[in-house]
Amino acid sequence: MDFLNQLITAVTETHPWHVPTVHFPIALTAAALLFLLLALWRRNELLERAAFYNISLAALSTILAGVTGYRDFVVRYEGDAPFINAKIFMAISLLVLTGGLALSRWRQPELLWKPSTMILYLLGFAASFALASVLGFLGGVILYGF
Repeated sequence: MDFLNQLITAVTETHPWHVPTVHFPIALTAAALLFLLLALWRRNELLERAAFYNISLAALSTILAGVTGYRDFVVRYEGDAPFINAKIFMAISLLVLTGGLALSRWRQPELLWKPSTMILYLLGFAASFALASVLGFLGGVILYGF
């Protein structure tokens, strides 16, 4: 019973919740960009669909990472963490970008294959990965310093 109490305390009080959840948007945006590039290279619709699924999951996981990040900001850092305004702005931007990409692709499945939208669609995926990477870097700065 003591082990169970220690485990519950570690999960709910000791360990920051944001740390394990933040890896999902980073990995999912990276995988989405990789699948999209492979889909373009191989002209493969299944790889493009995998990119769509990954960017959709990235949007959902961004919500989870944002909620847990705000919780840790309030509970662990007592409202005093560096770069918090930049992180909040970039997290909202990431959510809007990934959500917008997923919604656009859901409504228009041929986005990647149309010459008029191909570059913008690809740039959106690259920007989402860049945003997630910078957010991860700033999170590391909060935890470990420069």
